[in-house]
Order: sequence, then structure tokens, then C-alpha cells
Amino acid sequence: MTAPTLFDQAPAAPAPAPVAAGRPRPVVIGLDLSLTSTGVAGEGWTDNIRTKLPGDARLVHVIDTVKTFIRSADLVVMEGPAYGHAALAGHEDLAGLRVLVRTYCYRQGIPYAAVPPSTLKLYVAGYGKASKGEVRSAVRDRYGIECEGPARYDEADAYSLVAAAYDWLGVPLATVPDRQHAALDGIAWPDREAVTW
Repeated sequence: MTAPTLFDQAPAAPAPAPVAAGRPRPVVIGLDLSLTSTGVAGEGWTDNIRTKLPGDARLVHVIDTVKTFIRSADLVVMEGPAYGHAALAGHEDLAGLRVLVRTYCYRQGIPYAAVPPSTLKLYVAGYGKASKGEVRSAVRDRYGIECEGPARYDEADAYSLVAAAYDWLGVPLATVPDRQHAALDGIAWPDREAVTW
């Protein structure tokens, strides 16, 4: 058997059904990828991957740890790059980390999406330029998730990604105002049929 290529055509899977009573929700994992403090979240929880390792050892550590969180996911949602961000130190390694996660997902058949930072802030906090503290407060107030400690903002971003994905799947964790819900249209989601559980 050969590895799949860009041109392979798989038959379409059925669309995800609404979550019925007794049926588990899909497993969605949110990743706020960072070279030093990656936020990770799933429904009802947050965690982080912190490291001070240098160079390639750091990338290996982060990607190996990320894999332990996402290997059984039905959908992975990561924060995309902030193209207007002025501090470009580590830009190449951070872009590489995103590519490593995407490649792992592709090889494992895990659908994924990358959410622009301003779209994520609009979705969760109602404002595309919301501060890290405003995002953290919105996660606490709307979802009841307390993000504490040195990785609190990374974890809040990761949880925001999870909330956006569940809302896109039609099984929201909480109701958001229509204007915020409309932000989901600005995200390049995978084919809905690919997300099965």
C-alpha cells in the first residue's frame, strides 16, 4: 500500500450527526503552539507544555508531547500565525512547529484547522484585538474554565479554540452572541464530512 497523495480521492464520509443523548461528543483538542509555552485544551480541561530546551531539542520535545494529546482526537484546532506581529524571533522554528503538527495530523488522518488570532479573539471575547487578559476572562466567564499560572493565557487561547470548534460542529459548549458566532465563517475548517466520531 502506498502513502496517500494530494490527488487521492477518498469516498466522502457521512456528515457528523448531532450529538444524541448518550452519544459522546467528538474529541476536540485545541493547541496554542509556542516554542516555550504551548497551551493545550479539551472539553472541560486545560494543560500546557513548557520547556527551556534549546533549538531542535525543544522542537522534538514539544512535538512529541503534543502527539500524546492529539493522537486520539477527532479534530485538532490550532492558533494560526500572527502575520502582523513585530517580534519575529523564533519565527522559523514556530512555523516549523505548526508544520510538524499539521503533518502529523495529516499522516494520522486527523482533521485540523488553523484559526487566525484576531478571529479567535473575536469569537471568544467579542473583539478582534482583545487582550490576553480579556480572552482569559471570557473563557472563565462563559465556560467556567479557570486558567491559572504562568501558562494561563496560552491555556485560555487553547480552550477558546476548543469552544470555537465545538460550535462549528454544531455542539457548542455555550451560547455566544450572533456577531461572535459569525466569526466562525472566517476560519478555513476541514471538510465537515472528515470529522467523524
